[in-house]
Amino acid sequence: MGATDSVCGGRVCAGVCGAGAGALISPSVYAAPPAPNREAGILPAMLVTSSPLPGWPDARPLGTVPMRDAAGLLLPHDGGPVADLRDRPDRWALLTDVTGALRRGVPVLGWGTGAALLGRALGAAIHGSEGGLEWAAPPRGAQVHAWAGEVPRHWTHGRAVAWAALDLPGWVRTAFLAALPGWADRTPGSPLEEVGGVAALDAVVAEFYARARRDPLLGPVFTAHVTDWPAHLSRVTAFWVTLLGGDADLAPWRGNLNGAHAGLGVRGEHLRAWLTLWEATARDLLPASAADLLTARARAMGTRLGGRQRA
Repeated sequence: MGATDSVCGGRVCAGVCGAGAGALISPSVYAAPPAPNREAGILPAMLVTSSPLPGWPDARPLGTVPMRDAAGLLLPHDGGPVADLRDRPDRWALLTDVTGALRRGVPVLGWGTGAALLGRALGAAIHGSEGGLEWAAPPRGAQVHAWAGEVPRHWTHGRAVAWAALDLPGWVRTAFLAALPGWADRTPGSPLEEVGGVAALDAVVAEFYARARRDPLLGPVFTAHVTDWPAHLSRVTAFWVTLLGGDADLAPWRGNLNGAHAGLGVRGEHLRAWLTLWEATARDLLPASAADLLTARARAMGTRLGGRQRA
């Protein structure tokens, strides 16, 4: 061991138990990030936080910035419960937000109870209670950089960075902020995001029905049964938004797929024409992966409707 190392409970603390904590830990312990996604439009300063942080001038309250647009999520120590969340819907909601951020690839920095909550979101066991500071065991796959006795003081897991103490050292903050530009790429949080969001879906639905109304087989069906086109397009878009994971700003579609098509005189040839036109429209307007997703969902829906007709 080096002269500044100490041993606590049989584990090397790497200096975190005494003065100068963190001096032995380089920011390079954070996994080497991929190349920045410069088309993402994410600024390093666009951070969201679960609690007010006066010392972070550009940290915005959680919920005011869409998680997909956030450069990172901060989980400061707030003293709230972590292991026992019974009758605490606010804490469950926060845990859900943390899990969603991790799933999207949003970097998360937590300290104190924030570190414990981050660990729980990653499936770690939570220890400590009765007024003591709760802390998380190292999540599976995590890299522990420093221990304080049996407590993993500093650990990382991909883009998750935890400091299991009340006060966050400046060097941890600096290293986290320095890593953000390389962590700008995101994983879609839902199939809806994967196809490009509501705007992309709106465009596909509008173009599809513009083509369908001109189609010699499909056009007469819509002419006979649709009298309010703006309302119809709105309902169809709402259906697809709900089918692809929903959007917080839009009311979910409520209805029955088979019931909505009952009595329209739709036969197998109509379904085949519908699917062919839908796929062509999606491929003309969307990237290949997004078009594949919409086409697969449409085919599954066509199978359901076709089975209903045969029955």
